[in-house]
Amino acid sequence: MRTVQQVDLSAALWRKSSYSGGNGQCVEVAFLDAGLVAVRDSKNQGGPVLIFAPGEWDAFLGGAKDGEFERP
Repeated sequence: MRTVQQVDLSAALWRKSSYSGGNGQCVEVAFLDAGLVAVRDSKNQGGPVLIFAPGEWDAFLGGAKDGEFERP
């Protein structure tokens, strides 16, 4: 994972899921150059941003689809 200081986010196009209920508990993603993916809290758009490499993002999505992050 990279820090936001190493990635230019000035042209990032942020989006959130169409399943978002608008309750303020959402994340937004932006797909960047070189396959990087940025993630931020939708209610704190000026706050911290996580940057994931393509393989990291693919692993996260795979785990989510497989139920790896379900609550017990």
